[in-house]
Amino acid sequence: MTLTHDRAAAAVERHDCPNCGAPAGSACRTRGGKTPAKYHTPRFVLVSALREELDVPVPANRGPGRTWSQGSALAVVPAPRAERAIRIGYARTSTARQELASQLEALRRAECHKIFSEQISTRVKVRPELEKALALAHQFKEAAPETPVIVTVHELKRLARNAAELMTLSADLQAGGIQLELLTGPLTGIYDPNGMGAMFFAVLAVAGQIERNYIREKTLEGQAVAAAKGNHGGRPKVIDDDSLIFALALKAKGVPVPDIAKKLTVKSGKNAGRPPSVASLYRAFAEAEQAAADDTAALRPKPARIVTADEALRVHT
Repeated sequence: MTLTHDRAAAAVERHDCPNCGAPAGSACRTRGGKTPAKYHTPRFVLVSALREELDVPVPANRGPGRTWSQGSALAVVPAPRAERAIRIGYARTSTARQELASQLEALRRAECHKIFSEQISTRVKVRPELEKALALAHQFKEAAPETPVIVTVHELKRLARNAAELMTLSADLQAGGIQLELLTGPLTGIYDPNGMGAMFFAVLAVAGQIERNYIREKTLEGQAVAAAKGNHGGRPKVIDDDSLIFALALKAKGVPVPDIAKKLTVKSGKNAGRPPSVASLYRAFAEAEQAAADDTAALRPKPARIVTADEALRVHT
């Protein structure tokens, strides 16, 4: 804070509070009609020297915690001046293997006033920290309409992955007159949601959907190639085909199932080198019997259908 507490309070009180409606010359007030311990953010952000502060305390002589009373009215309240842009940073990772440090450092170098971060997949529709960042950006814009407010991200994919999310975000930024800043990538820069910025968001949404479709198509192609090579995905079998044939032969000789299980070995997975469980062996036997029954039913000739005299008469007539 570049001002002393008393001077900061005096500078804040030169403006009406957009949040609680306290007039110039008075401290802020709570919904319960008392003087709060600190001034509301939309009010002290109107003072250029205090815009980077997270809170500005109310001096003791204003009576924090006591019943609010109106102070001396000021003859003239200067209009808020348009100063440098207010940046709200947002960083996100999808998994624990990714790290936030590089994003946070880039946002700090961009001189963001407040940075929100979270570890959450873009597949999750509700992202609490992103909503907080957007809410604070709207709050700043309402308090100082003439001051540019910018939501800053390291790269576009930290915000959304599909056209629907991008278009929703675009509409929200356009409604609040909030700009978007990308720090890296081919689209690095600051974009105003109005004017040419609206076209940027529309093109961005289409590009995002095309990329998503491309990734999906490549994934399906990869699965098809793997299936052609005999790899159908999923967990490997606990009892492979060779072990099952051996187990069926022992069962046909009357060997108890627990003894059969002790003679087998799991060849892959976390239990590799160990004998399979008796439950797994029973399950493999049941699947083998069902497969044999299905094959027998498919090969069994269907009985000839007897044609009644009425049906034969209808055919000839």
